[in-house]
Amino acid sequence: MRRLIRKFIKALRLLPSGVYRKGLLHGVGAAIEHAAPLRQLGMQTCVDVGANVGQFTLLIRHEHPDAQVIAFEPLRGPATTFADVFSSDQAVTLHRTALGETRATVNMHVSRRVDSSSLLPISDLQTRQFAGTEESGREAVTVAPMTDFVTAEMLVQPTLLKIDVQGVELEVLKSAEPLLVYFKWIYVEASFVQLYEGQALAEDVIAHLQQRGFALKGIYNPSNSVEGQAIQADFLFENSR
Repeated sequence: MRRLIRKFIKALRLLPSGVYRKGLLHGVGAAIEHAAPLRQLGMQTCVDVGANVGQFTLLIRHEHPDAQVIAFEPLRGPATTFADVFSSDQAVTLHRTALGETRATVNMHVSRRVDSSSLLPISDLQTRQFAGTEESGREAVTVAPMTDFVTAEMLVQPTLLKIDVQGVELEVLKSAEPLLVYFKWIYVEASFVQLYEGQALAEDVIAHLQQRGFALKGIYNPSNSVEGQAIQADFLFENSR
């Protein structure tokens, strides 16, 4: 019941915006929980990796209406919804693939809550901490490097890379290695504990990006267990080179 009430209150907040109403018509609520850290950023291009049904892209189109969005979503259902939401938006391009260093076709672990799906097996800790996220099936998806789809010329400055991929953040970053220098900002969800089997943790993501000249500027939307243990958060990095 509380979740339904929260969704209703959020919908009321979204209704005044024409961009957000377009999402609501397809049952998609914009990810306004990310608005505060991103509103202040200058942005002409956003690469949205793990785009799901378009929650984050809606936020970008509202907060930065002149920005182009290049989105990646491998699962058929969410990608179809995303395409419907942005069918008339010439500023948004969708690629129906996951990102990784090596081109392949793999089975994705599909969660009952589809935005918790991952290329990695879903751990027992994930399902204990977030009810309803257990695996419901598998779906074959393609994986390819970001460089197969994005060139430096496409990244009109300043550029944001957003990553929300349930444990495979380092694989996405490695797939984009030659392009990282062209990103002004990177905004990534990362975990402090193993929610997915074999995943890199927040400390690994932070170290990887710091070694490439990205400074950690802020930590947002922290999630804690009922015991108070830090579970995950969103991290904003700025290219300091």
